[in-house]
Amino acid sequence: MAKDKTVYTCTECGGVSPKWLGKCPSCAAWNTLIESVAESAASNKNRYTSQFQSLAKTAEVAVLADIEATDVQRTPTGQDELDRVLGGGMVEGAVVLIGGDPGIGKSTLLLQALDSLQRSGQSTLYVTGEESGAQVALRSRRLGLDASQVKVLAEIQLDKILSTIDAVQPDVAVIDSIQTVYSDQLSSAPGSVAQVRECAAHLTRCAKSSGTAIVLVGHVTKEGALAGPRVLEHMVDTVLYFEGDTHSSFRLVRAIKNRFGAVNEIGVFAMTEKGLKGVSNPSAIFLSQHTEPVPGSCVMVTLEGTRPLLVEIQALVDSGGPSPRRLSVGLDRDRLAMLLAVLHRHAGVACMDQDVFVNAVGGVRISEPAADLAVLLAITSSLRGKPLPKGFFAFGEVGLAGEVRPAPRGQERLKEAAKLGFSVAVVPRANVPKKFNAKEFEGLTIHAVERVEEAMQVVRAL
Repeated sequence: MAKDKTVYTCTECGGVSPKWLGKCPSCAAWNTLIESVAESAASNKNRYTSQFQSLAKTAEVAVLADIEATDVQRTPTGQDELDRVLGGGMVEGAVVLIGGDPGIGKSTLLLQALDSLQRSGQSTLYVTGEESGAQVALRSRRLGLDASQVKVLAEIQLDKILSTIDAVQPDVAVIDSIQTVYSDQLSSAPGSVAQVRECAAHLTRCAKSSGTAIVLVGHVTKEGALAGPRVLEHMVDTVLYFEGDTHSSFRLVRAIKNRFGAVNEIGVFAMTEKGLKGVSNPSAIFLSQHTEPVPGSCVMVTLEGTRPLLVEIQALVDSGGPSPRRLSVGLDRDRLAMLLAVLHRHAGVACMDQDVFVNAVGGVRISEPAADLAVLLAITSSLRGKPLPKGFFAFGEVGLAGEVRPAPRGQERLKEAAKLGFSVAVVPRANVPKKFNAKEFEGLTIHAVERVEEAMQVVRAL
């Protein structure tokens, strides 16, 4: 038999090269070309024709001002934290892509959501390509979903899945997972770049034309990114990522893209024997339960989407060798090095011969610069061996000139901390409320600072 001709396809842009190259000639991405079987000319023509067909419903050309725009109708999933991330619930005809590490709870959460939707009168369909129907039924019984009426289809062939959706006409359908689905029009294996792109395009077109909301479960690579071509994320309406350590009972669902809601919104879940349960007060997860204040600990208020969260920042300063280490977990390491230079230059606190370790408790990742002030205060507290006062918190961005810049939505951060019983705050002067409402900030003493050295002086005086 003649050997099949192979080509190399880019996982980022889908570009094709006849030989392996370190850099994709189409998008200049490095190490993204993977080997696949070349398609025939006829199948290539059909594939590219279907790829460039419109994914939305066809309509006449209209003037923007004349188009009647109404708010989209949302259907609650029965999982409050999931609804928060989605922007209020499922939207008719929306396509949601959810990815995460194996075993983190993607299938569990979606099965619970489908059961809640079915019990509220919605028609649901669960398409599994990785398990049998009996395995899904066993999991539903372990989750306590007795007498569930969710329809289950164990199938990986695209045309059969599309015909079933057309026959059943569910309100919400879950495809678990998109990497297992294949189309007969392509000869490549399921999970390849061409198969994932083609199957996702057909399912997206089906959702837009039929009004069925479709949830695609996606695998992730060892780097944590969604497997398959990057165009997959552009096709769908919403991209959700499951985060969290599989050894921990807590999970975070984060919206990376959402055409119907806010991005970077998070939902917090706790894994229990009966599945994933929403956590109404997630700040308690990220705060250590110290009976007495300890050196090197400072609480800050971070924003995840529209939700303020209290997170404990821990620092440990220890005597180092000739090459002191700078290590951060949950925070940017380069920013830590910059903050140590600012601390030395403008506050006179030197750590040049010390190992510095900084950690955000609870496995949360903080990307906003509002954690700068809390990091500096935690480092200073650990270096001097003196704990910060009980009920203390701080937030604010620190500049290279030593100034303390305001954080966005500072008043909401202060309200969240006051609600949880914190009593002392060091914040940027621009974040102090102009109209101080004693009821909203009951028992809270706010110290406004403009520079790093001012914050150090305030802490010493407390």
